[in-house]
Amino acid sequence: MTKELIAMALEARKNAYVPYSHYAVGAAVLTENGSFFKGCNIENASYGATNCAERTAIFKAVSEGHRRITAIAVAGGMAGEEPVDYAYPCGICRQVIKEFGGDDCKVIVVKNETDYQEYTLAELLPHGFGGESIR
Repeated sequence: MTKELIAMALEARKNAYVPYSHYAVGAAVLTENGSFFKGCNIENASYGATNCAERTAIFKAVSEGHRRITAIAVAGGMAGEEPVDYAYPCGICRQVIKEFGGDDCKVIVVKNETDYQEYTLAELLPHGFGGESIR
């Protein structure tokens, strides 16, 4: 499952629309029932309208009726080049992962198919704010 997510995230990077930053990100999520969804970052001249790869993948899953993800892989780097560093989810994406994956969701940051690191969301977003905080 990890290798499959990594390959999908690297493949999704190829579809990134990044005419401004030239920083291409791909993500792939695994839902609790075993479905996979890919996403890429999509920039906009109005930067606030830009969407991250992680949210694209998660929102695709949610729009197809899935409500829980168990893992996400993220790969990013300059467009047209192989990643040379790990791309960690931004704060907004970490919050969306919290909403649909929870603290135990596996987050895989990827340089290539053999060089990656795995975390739980709780490690990347300690003391996160979720639905349980407002119930």
